Amino acid sequence: MQIDVLKIDGKPTGEKVTLSADVFGIQPNDHAIYMVVRSIQANQRQGTHKVKPRNEVRGGGKKPFRQKKTGGARRGTNRSPLLVGGGSIFGPHPHDYVIGVPAKMRKLARKSALAYKAQDKAIVVVEDFKFDQVKTKQIAGVLKALSLNGKKTLLMTPAADGVLVKSGRNIPTLNIRTADKASTFEILNTQVLMIQKSALGVLENSLKN
Repeated sequence: MQIDVLKIDGKPTGEKVTLSADVFGIQPNDHAIYMVVRSIQANQRQGTHKVKPRNEVRGGGKKPFRQKKTGGARRGTNRSPLLVGGGSIFGPHPHDYVIGVPAKMRKLARKSALAYKAQDKAIVVVEDFKFDQVKTKQIAGVLKALSLNGKKTLLMTPAADGVLVKSGRNIPTLNIRTADKASTFEILNTQVLMIQKSALGVLENSLKN
């Protein structure tokens, strides 16, 4: 599959690139996508929820009232889960929600997500560009020229670029990631993939079998 390379002003450079069939042309595997996205979202959970069982709540040093002749149930402590202010029964305790996924499945899921974007013609390849200073107006101008204003866009770069990231972080519809670090969820959770020309090779190399 061939696609035109665009300049940052939206005009074609006259150059075309070929999207690798081994990455963008595979039959997407929905189950792999499901497993990986589930894992990503589960691994983001903090797992800090907690309640106090009866051995952690305050009080309970003295028997609340006499054993007999009260007409009520026997109470040995006011920390009983049956009383207001007592401990909780079977409540949540801190633990992690990490779900492990094999590396091959993670790679297959990323390929599947990219294949879906290729099928939807939701991939834009642009020439490499950098900014000399942090300025949101510059990256906003690029998005406007490429008719991507208001569209949820993932920009893939060949390497980390702090100036570019800082320039785009105030645009709520834009996410900037290095090509080999973009996750399956980030690829799917976007309307358009904007890939810098040299980032395409980095992306395809990271997904080689």
